[in-house]
Amino acid sequence: MITSSAADFAAALPAQGRLAGLDPGTKTIGLATCDAGWSFASPHSTIARAKFGADLDALKAFVARERIAGLVVGLPLSMDGSDSPRTQSVRAFARNLAPLALPLLLWDERWSTQAVERAMIAEDLSRARRAERVDRLAASWILQGALDALHSPLLKEHP
Repeated sequence: MITSSAADFAAALPAQGRLAGLDPGTKTIGLATCDAGWSFASPHSTIARAKFGADLDALKAFVARERIAGLVVGLPLSMDGSDSPRTQSVRAFARNLAPLALPLLLWDERWSTQAVERAMIAEDLSRARRAERVDRLAASWILQGALDALHSPLLKEHP
């Protein structure tokens, strides 16, 4: 199941299991995970993109190893909320994750990369250190946004 609704995603999730955030780029896929209580996201790792079959195999191994129950995939919308040129490729990527048989939430990722870049610059990290960390940190930013929505009182009042 693929949805853009946090309420629908929450309804499709099992009672237990960790969630993962994915920031699919053209060269890498940033990965993040959360705690079992779905409270806080942490950067995990990065997968170097190859052919999709290899990407899927790497994601299957990650899902099994981390006992992932649902995926939150960053959706690159334009600043006005409309589809961007990359949006359709990310939607196709999400559809191609069907063999993982997990609920999948497409989450607006506007500003995620810029936000983590600014934070790393503020920490005075070198350009090289920022480049090696940005994708997994963006995945964590995306996942944290979804986790906050899942814990929203509005979601609990209006499932």
